[in-house]
Amino acid sequence: MTKPTASYAATKKPKVVHLSQLFDPEPTFKGHDFVQGLECRGFEVEVVTGFPNYPGGKIYDGYRIRPIVREKMGETEITRLAVFPSHDRSALKRIVTYTSFMITSFLYLTFRARRSDLIYVYYPALTAGLAAIAVQLFRRTPVLLDVQDMWPDSLGSSGMMRNRFFLGIANAACNLLYRRCDHILVLSPGFKTLLVERGVPADKITIVYNWADEQPAVEDRSLPEGFDPDDGFRVLFAGNMGAAQQLDAVIDAAARLQSEHPDCVFYFMGGGIDRDRLAERARNLSLSNVRFLPRVPLQEVQRFLVAADALLVHLTDEPLYRITIPSKTQAYLYAGRPILMGVAGDAADLVREADAGYVFAPGDSEALAENVRQLIADGPARRDEIGSNAHRFYIETLRRSKGIDSTVELINRFRKGSRSTDLAKKECRLEH
Repeated sequence: MTKPTASYAATKKPKVVHLSQLFDPEPTFKGHDFVQGLECRGFEVEVVTGFPNYPGGKIYDGYRIRPIVREKMGETEITRLAVFPSHDRSALKRIVTYTSFMITSFLYLTFRARRSDLIYVYYPALTAGLAAIAVQLFRRTPVLLDVQDMWPDSLGSSGMMRNRFFLGIANAACNLLYRRCDHILVLSPGFKTLLVERGVPADKITIVYNWADEQPAVEDRSLPEGFDPDDGFRVLFAGNMGAAQQLDAVIDAAARLQSEHPDCVFYFMGGGIDRDRLAERARNLSLSNVRFLPRVPLQEVQRFLVAADALLVHLTDEPLYRITIPSKTQAYLYAGRPILMGVAGDAADLVREADAGYVFAPGDSEALAENVRQLIADGPARRDEIGSNAHRFYIETLRRSKGIDSTVELINRFRKGSRSTDLAKKECRLEH
């Protein structure tokens, strides 16, 4: 990463607060790498976050919960605030977790933090966003809201909350948040359409697609530990295994293919509340073509992705997920391998547009099995062609620099004292 020019460094930098309950070293999409992108483009960024505990709900080694702790990560200032850590199935505990960060971040940003030119709200959009608009009342700080999860829809779809009364409260809170924030950034066309249907002006919403963690090209082509060299065809699902992923359909597809293609293996890599149950089900069905791998560090994931013959995305068929583009979609496109997309709507449209793989209806195990049969029949040359389509589409449409530049334009448009969008054009180059 190159630094801004000396003449530019002498200019006072606009300050942005990156407000997110999750941040490095937790796995999060717009973490330190994203913040560095903003700093490289001329902003001073303070990250306001909690103490790392996701996804297990246990505080990471080396951290202890205190009311407030400040640290540095490279040149980035990080302020960690007390939270109640919990990420289990208890809806009440999850609510307390989110609410605790809402309260501590509001108190800090209102009474302790230096004034900023804009609050960029990342996660969770609702509770962190409510804290931000409350701060806005006292400090008149503009709020840019990044909506990665459509609340309250996601609460019902994930099974976290079913009570209509509380869902109604969450819906009212969302409507208040959308009215009071200065602008909303969404990750898909479907998100924008839904917000417009709910009364949010279209010109208050900008689509900025998510991007992948753009790790350098994999030089070591040796098989990563965990993959069996005797496999004939590897289908890899990488990520969270929960109710929303509905991965029983994948187990069923593996059962359909076991005798027909015994050397076709389905790998599940990662964690989640359904992982153990799925592994037990595969054992009960005596599936020798299903294997589970532990979660691996982010910098190692790419080796697994490029070593697979097909990369799998799957979500249950809910209205919310039809307008969602799971983050692994971009990671898979960047990896340049064929994609098996078991998500309806916007995510499927991307795969079709890119000619990056095959789409099947969520939950349809026979359709998934048939798509695997087709990829096997395609042969290595056609699979490589599909993978090249995927990577090229990512570079042309979704790459990181395009997304950050679009975000910077929005920050400059709405921050205090903004006179132009020149900051986005300053000398800054990220190398990967």
